[in-house]
Amino acid sequence: MSAPGLGILSDREIRAAYDSRELRIDPFDPELLRPAALSLRLGFEAAVLDSHTDVDVADATTYPTLVPRDPDGQGRLRLNPGEVMLAPTLERISLPAGIAGLVDGTSDYARLGISVVLSHQVSPGYGSDIDSGAILTLEIVSHLSRAVFLRPGTRIGNLMLLRCSPVERLYPEMPANYSRDVLVRASRLAEHHVG
Repeated sequence: MSAPGLGILSDREIRAAYDSRELRIDPFDPELLRPAALSLRLGFEAAVLDSHTDVDVADATTYPTLVPRDPDGQGRLRLNPGEVMLAPTLERISLPAGIAGLVDGTSDYARLGISVVLSHQVSPGYGSDIDSGAILTLEIVSHLSRAVFLRPGTRIGNLMLLRCSPVERLYPEMPANYSRDVLVRASRLAEHHVG
C-alpha cells in the first residue's frame, strides 16, 4: 500500500487514521463522520467572559474573568446578545505530527446569527501529550438581539483534518501550548507577550 497523500482527509481516511490509532478521538462516534470532516459536539460545561474595564492584551490584570454558565432547568446553556461563551467540545482530540486541523461552525448555527468558532487552527501534535487527548475550546458569540439557548451534546462544529509533511516541532513544544487543556481556560496571551 502506498503512503497516504497530502491534503484533506476523507471520511474513509479519518476512520482509517482512527482505527490505526494514528489519530485519537474520545469518544468516537462513526455517525459524526462527514464526507471530509468530523463533527464535534458541544460539551456540558461553559463559561462567559465578564469584563469591567478596557482590555490591554499585554496586561493580564485587565483580562475578562471567566464566569461559569450552568445549564438551565432544561439542560440548555443560555447565550446572551453579544456575549462570548467559551465551551469545550465533548470530543477530546490528539493529532500526530503529520495531521493538522481546521475547526469551523456549521451553517445551521451561522444562519441563526451565531458564530461558533473564532480560532480555527489545530496544530500537528495537539493533544498528543495527554493520554486521553485534549478538548478544543469553542468561542461562541451571538449576533442576535435576543438570548440563544444551546444544547450540550449536540453537533455544533466540524473538524477538517489535513495530512501534511511531519512537522519539526509539535504543538506541545510551543510556548503558548493549550493542548494540555481538559477544561476551558482564559486567554494566556500576556504570559507570552513580547514588549
